Amino acid sequence: MSDTQFFLDLTPRFCETDALGHINNTVIPVWFEAARDPIFDIVNPGQDLTKWNMIIAGFTIAFNAPTFYGKTVTIKTHISRIGNSSFEIAQSCWQQGKQTAEAKTTMVHYDYQSKKSQPLSDEIKAQLAALTGE
Repeated sequence: MSDTQFFLDLTPRFCETDALGHINNTVIPVWFEAARDPIFDIVNPGQDLTKWNMIIAGFTIAFNAPTFYGKTVTIKTHISRIGNSSFEIAQSCWQQGKQTAEAKTTMVHYDYQSKKSQPLSDEIKAQLAALTGE
């Protein structure tokens, strides 16, 4: 891990391969979610589902090149924006030095009881700010 981003290395499984011989486009968003775990742990330490306090407000993805079975994939994750009650996570998928996909996910700090967004604490904002940049 660098000082400003997280890395997750994955080995694509045969079952994730589609009939065209590359990783199915429904798989990469799942990989991106797995790579967001360290950020989830900042906002909800221990990721206690009974105290879950985040909701996805938006997700966009661009597929830039095919990703293939049998070759290691690296998911790079960093924070691209921090707001009052939300933040944006930027991610990219790399295989053999080529970016194959990129995504942005907007997460909202959310109170499920009141059904409203909640401001991020200064402590959480500081931890997220340490992950800005590429």
